Amino acid sequence: MKKNTLLETLEKLDNHFGVSGDEEDVAAELRKQMSGLYDEYREDPLGSQYFIKYGQNRDKKILFSAHMDEIGFIINYIEDDGFLRFLPVGYHDDRMVVNQDMIIKTGKGDFIQGVTGSKPTHVLTREEQEQVEKIDQLFVDVGTNSREETHDLGIYPGDYMTYHRKGYLLNQRYYTGKSIDDRAGCAVLVEMMRRLKDQKPPYTIVAVGSVQEEMGMRSGNPMMNNINPEVMIAVDVTITGDVPGIEPRQCSEIMGRGPGVKFYDWEPILGATGNNVPRKLTDFIINLAKKYNIPYQREVFTGGGTDAWSASMAGKGYLAGGICIPQRYMHTAVGTVDLNDMENTVQLLLAFAKDYTGL
Repeated sequence: MKKNTLLETLEKLDNHFGVSGDEEDVAAELRKQMSGLYDEYREDPLGSQYFIKYGQNRDKKILFSAHMDEIGFIINYIEDDGFLRFLPVGYHDDRMVVNQDMIIKTGKGDFIQGVTGSKPTHVLTREEQEQVEKIDQLFVDVGTNSREETHDLGIYPGDYMTYHRKGYLLNQRYYTGKSIDDRAGCAVLVEMMRRLKDQKPPYTIVAVGSVQEEMGMRSGNPMMNNINPEVMIAVDVTITGDVPGIEPRQCSEIMGRGPGVKFYDWEPILGATGNNVPRKLTDFIINLAKKYNIPYQREVFTGGGTDAWSASMAGKGYLAGGICIPQRYMHTAVGTVDLNDMENTVQLLLAFAKDYTGL
């Protein structure tokens, strides 16, 4: 296995700033990682990155997509005494946000560090101590004492912010980082393209780093309209049930047992977002896994979605599904994946690229 190159790529991508709507730094790193691995490059008006490798049949295309963006925050107000107020960008758990190291990207591209603060426990009422502090109650301290001093740092409403945390290995097998969702998928796409470098698969392969997935899976439709592929596979992360407090019936996927083959997802909070993957596509993927002895898991859950949802409804409709990397601690600063699962995801994508000739 080539876990070292996967790890190196994941570290580089994960440690870049890339909140939904401001993915430029990640896109630049992805272009660097993809250098020499494609025949054609495109960028669409939203900022999604397209790396196209011609196949034996140049007109028939398979599109693999992983989103570059991460959840984060946006500054919406600066107090008279310099503290920042902020709003969520993407879906957050309020419990995870208090007392965190943060990094703000200014309009000039500078990075300013700060910390989230709140009322100390010593002055909270008993009722307040039993409640989760909401994001709109929190603030960011960047070491200033006035709005003007904060402006002097280059910080204004509209600037994006995310967790300030560098990723690292746990026990030489797991990787934990702030933006595993979905830099893990981006790293897998890079590794897939590396291993296809000297090969010519039956169909043209299009690897896409998409944008604004965390804000409603906004890239799926434009991707399909731009490329018109025969099939689309979202390469994302998926929640696992292998930690204390989660029952297997709630989430049956486990880290270390291979990628999840998506059958169904649905986000009831957002409404009609979700994907019932056509059986002919899930059957094909599972048969590939069996043929090449690649471990896999069946993915069925509510509470999430991928770009495959919006991709499936583009134009006259498209065949779209997902192959997902199991991840612990979704949508926090400590997302964690198993490098073996990433490797097996690469293997399954390669099998798909080499064997797919239509369904």
